[in-house]
Amino acid sequence: MKPVVDGLEKSYGEKVEFRRLNVEKDQAAVELANSMGIQYVPTFLYVNTDGTVAGQVVGEQAEEQMKQALDKLQ
Repeated sequence: MKPVVDGLEKSYGEKVEFRRLNVEKDQAAVELANSMGIQYVPTFLYVNTDGTVAGQVVGEQAEEQMKQALDKLQ
């Protein structure tokens, strides 16, 4: 997934902020994931500018599906 996300970040980087959390090495990331109800890796959260979660997907994603989700963000 890393190459797909890296490519999307290059394409959408000026319109969308990407954040990656490493729940294997960062306790703060674990706590945030727990507070959001995330139990599996990878999990993708799509969050609007007002902070509302626009979508959540668990598991690997096709690049086209991720593009569609990113295009819907406000």
